[in-house]
Order: sequence, then structure tokens, then C-alpha cells
Amino acid sequence: MITSSKRTPLTFLVHATVLFLVIIWTIPTAGLFISSIRDKNQLSTSGWWTALSTSEQRLVARAHEPKKQVQEGDRFVIRGNLFEGSAGEVTKFGSSSLRPDEFDVGTVAELKKGETLQVMENGDYAFSSPVEWKGSRGDRIFYTAETPPRFTLENYREVLNAEGLGKSFINSLTVTIPATIIPILVAAFAAYALAWMRFPGRALLVAAVVGLLVVPLQMSLIPLLKTYNLIGEFFGVGSKTYVGIWLAHTGFGLPLAIYLLRNYIVGLPREIIESARVDGASDFDIFRKIVLPLSFPALASFAIFQFLWVWNDLLIAMVFLGNDADHMVLTGQLRELLGSRGGNWEILTASAFITIIIPLCVFFGLQRYLVRGLLAGSVK
Repeated sequence: MITSSKRTPLTFLVHATVLFLVIIWTIPTAGLFISSIRDKNQLSTSGWWTALSTSEQRLVARAHEPKKQVQEGDRFVIRGNLFEGSAGEVTKFGSSSLRPDEFDVGTVAELKKGETLQVMENGDYAFSSPVEWKGSRGDRIFYTAETPPRFTLENYREVLNAEGLGKSFINSLTVTIPATIIPILVAAFAAYALAWMRFPGRALLVAAVVGLLVVPLQMSLIPLLKTYNLIGEFFGVGSKTYVGIWLAHTGFGLPLAIYLLRNYIVGLPREIIESARVDGASDFDIFRKIVLPLSFPALASFAIFQFLWVWNDLLIAMVFLGNDADHMVLTGQLRELLGSRGGNWEILTASAFITIIIPLCVFFGLQRYLVRGLLAGSVK
């Protein structure tokens, strides 16, 4: 007997949709990575999709110092190369930022006070003057060049060597790990109670948890901070402490944690729970010995979300920890780095990939539990 399986058009549509979504999500990430290893001059003038092609750039270079001038006949000449060992091809040059493509390569350009400038296609230049050059800095040369693709790790070195980055990395771990573990512990107890313990108002509590999922973080942040400051003043505790940010992240993460865990726990086989109760097990024993081991997929799925959220957070960290160098998290430190460097794109792209190293490790370590945890309670 010969059997054949035919895939329906709906199956092909689902596969095509999934493939499309994967491509849509992958393209920006790939572009960010390519930008992070590109030369900063090329990155500022062309998109990442042109990374493998020759790009035209308007650049500026400073001639050698006057002390390197040589006398040739009755003129003083400064020679050098614009590319200084790098590859490239000059197409135009000029002596002013307003006219960087005023002269063709090979042309002897007449400048002020009898000075001349000649730039060749390979980047060689010659500044000539009828009188001896003075000063400690050479004049600027504006030029247009076609440069081949350049890739470098200098962007990552610049970020990793930034002052205070290592301290901020430790601070982020200090904030993220407890802010992930605490809501999981609290939510696990609450989820078990809402799933298997009968008490008045249980349905209202479940509805309240679902309602809290839609409360904007920004709306409750200021009242939470004021309450925390009042408690800190009452007990004589400073406001800029890790305890405050742990409690804040716990409060904001509990609704989703309780919702996910409750949906998973309520779907566990009733026979197991009832058998344990017949054998004399208490609710705490059932929770610790049966429910927790069986709920690991749901715990792992929430841990991924909570870790990513807390690790990438900047707003709550700024509110509860401030800009103190001793407590600044990684996202805050990178923001300061971008501010001091004028928001350079190469720093931004390299910083983005440095910040996702730890979250990627967490995600790939727990991703096999993600789907099982998210689908908890969806089918019976």
C-alpha cells in the first residue's frame, strides 16, 4: 500500500510567513553587526548594505608638519600621502571645506601667497611655497576619494577600553540577577495559591493580575519612587540603593510572572495533586516536591523575559540609582560614553553588540523551555 502526504496551501503559507518574519528580524541585526566592524568614515557616509562595495567619501587630512619641509630650488615643499598606507583613489581635491572637489587630480592648484598644491590619484600630495613654512601644524587638504571596504575591530576596542565599563558591567549583574530571581520566587508561591488553593476572592485576584499587565510602567514609576523615598526616610536608609531597584523590578515583573506560572501550574494533572494530598502531603510539600520541578519550563521562560528586560533597562536604573559612577549600570555607562564622543555611530553599534552578549547566553541556554512556557494553559 502506497501512502502519500500532501501539504495543504495553508501549510506553505505558514512556512512562508515564518520565513518572512525571520528575515525581517534578522536583517536589522545583521546590519547592526556589519556597521559595528566598519571603518567609522565609511559608516558615516554610506549604509551597511554598501559595506562590500567601493564608497565615495569626502574627507579631510592635514599635511605634514612644516619641520618636514625640504627646499627644492627656490621653493619649500612638503610631501606626503593622504591615505598613509591605506588603499584608496583620489578623484577631486580642494583647499576649502566649501569646495572640496574644486580641482582635478594631478592639477597644480594655485593658492594664496604664491602657494601651490598638487594631489595625485594615489594620494601623494605636494605643498609648495616661495617662503619657508612656519608654525607647528600643516594645512588641511580636502579631497574626495573612492575607498575599498574597510573592516576593523577598533570600534570594539574603543568601547571596551572606556573608563568605568568593567564596573558598570558588574553593577548590571548585581541589579539583574536578584531582580530576576526575586519575582520568580514570589510569583511561584502566588501562582500555586491561585491555581490549586481555594479561598474567597481568588477569581478577583486573578482578574487583578491580568489587569496589571496593561499598566504602563511610566505611570506608576513616580508614585513608586515617592513611596520608596518616604520609607527610606522613615528607616534612615539612603534612596540610591540596590534594594530599591530590586523591589521596583520585582513589582513591575510580578504580574507577567504570576500570569505565566499560574497558567502552567493550573494545567498540571489533577490526579498528581490529589494523590499527594491523600498521602498526607501539605500544600508546601506539594509545591516544593511536585509543582516546582514540573514547572521549570514556565520558570525558565519568564526568567528569559525578566532578565532581558532588566538588563536592557535604563529608565528605572536612572531613577533609583542615578548617575553615580559606583552604581551606574552598563546601559547608563554606554549612554555616557556616547555623550562624550558626540554620539558616534561606530560607538553605538559596537556598544549594542557588547550589551547583548550576556542576554544571548541566557536566551540560548533556556530557549528550549521558552515555547513550552509560553503555551502553558493554552490547550487542555
